[in-house]
Amino acid sequence: MKLPRVILADDHTMVAKAVRQLIAPDLEVVATVADGHALIDAALSLKPDAVVVDVAMPLLNGLEACRQLKARMPGLRIIFLTMNEDPELALEAMRIGASGYVLKTSTGSELRRAILAALRGKTRITRTIKGCNEYGRSHLEPLRWRQREVVQLLAEGKSIKEAANVLGVTYRTVAFHKYRAMQEVGCKTHADLIRFAVKRHIVVG
Repeated sequence: MKLPRVILADDHTMVAKAVRQLIAPDLEVVATVADGHALIDAALSLKPDAVVVDVAMPLLNGLEACRQLKARMPGLRIIFLTMNEDPELALEAMRIGASGYVLKTSTGSELRRAILAALRGKTRITRTIKGCNEYGRSHLEPLRWRQREVVQLLAEGKSIKEAANVLGVTYRTVAFHKYRAMQEVGCKTHADLIRFAVKRHIVVG
């Protein structure tokens, strides 16, 4: 019998290896990646049934990577596996179309159940997270996807030139997106923008 195909996305090699071993009896892991851009590329190329992804990843966080993937692969099942217990973050994951939100402190059986439930079209959130019953307005809605990418890269300490190289765009394009993002969220300084990125989980502080 053909096993469902899964991509793992986590920048911690030991965690990814442990998850691979944990789910191997029930699922085929077709790729393991360490950043959001690599996840998008792998998913578009390999067409998995599901992805298991951390929220905090370099270059492009898991939330933004999966937001872009759901726009291009609506049927893809997404299960977040994270240390972050913030219910607002779990809500954000559900708003973008995730099927599961599991903490890394959960049991292995809970993760397996979450993945298999997602493949059946069900949704599962770790029980210890409270306040995830309503999917209201996202606090990131004012920002366009490219603006969120730019904000994350700048918050990770990259210069505008370095961010432009990562994204394959011009210096002026990155500067423009930074300026518009600051306008949209009411930030007056670069430091304000970094604080916004940390508070809204675009990047982990």
